Amino acid sequence: MAPTRVEHDLLGDRAVPAEAYYGIHTLRAVENFPISGTQISIYPDLVNALAAIKKAAALANRDLGMLDPAHADAIGAACDEIRAGHLHAEFVVDVIQGGAGTSTNMNANEVIANRALELMGHARGAYAHLHPNTHVNMSQSTNDVYPTALKLAAVTGIRRLCAAMATLRSAFEAKATEFADIVKIGRTQLQDAVPLTLGQEFSGYATQVANAIVRIEMTMPGLLELAQGLAHRSATRPELVGDGHFLSQTNSPFQVCAADSEQCSVCRWYR
Repeated sequence: MAPTRVEHDLLGDRAVPAEAYYGIHTLRAVENFPISGTQISIYPDLVNALAAIKKAAALANRDLGMLDPAHADAIGAACDEIRAGHLHAEFVVDVIQGGAGTSTNMNANEVIANRALELMGHARGAYAHLHPNTHVNMSQSTNDVYPTALKLAAVTGIRRLCAAMATLRSAFEAKATEFADIVKIGRTQLQDAVPLTLGQEFSGYATQVANAIVRIEMTMPGLLELAQGLAHRSATRPELVGDGHFLSQTNSPFQVCAADSEQCSVCRWYR
């Protein structure tokens, strides 16, 4: 039998695989939501986004004097490892789940906590030293973390997609020049139509791709507006609303939404 460690939650004790970085909440989520059989680890942009959020939160909580610097450093280092591609296989909850992303958030909290514990010289599951909820999830709500992670993942994917599409557009433009003198017959409704050059045809392809890039990029302003941290910061330390930790982690021009914005309304509705 594979070795295990015992973890505890409000429902009782459970044996968790000793080598696992996830914990009891993730284990219960896997058992409760065996819906699609597809783990969230297939979306590395989402996993990396969760790690970026957790590191930014740890740094902000450290600055507020709420989180011990040693804890913040360990959490940040664990998040850096995840963003470098490590431990993604530990994100095992199903992509379809109940609770508006609670299972995903706890999966991230537990993996980060257990790796941080190792970096601090403790065993996995030794939560008396660093806890997934108390420390990694400090001052956060799943209903903010999950939408923020989805938006960051979407922004990352859109940037990569648009860069690839720009390469395709350039290739079409090059072919348009190369084929400028090749005359062909156009086709309309499966019949011969007016003549045109093959270069003109490829120029049309390039324009289609360019227009598609513009339409995709039009979605960015809404994705760059976040509610993460607004309620906590505005109520306790308003001068820290919109601090740079998240921006420095993401290298994206995210901004905190207004208190009466659609983003906050959506989060309040889920709560």
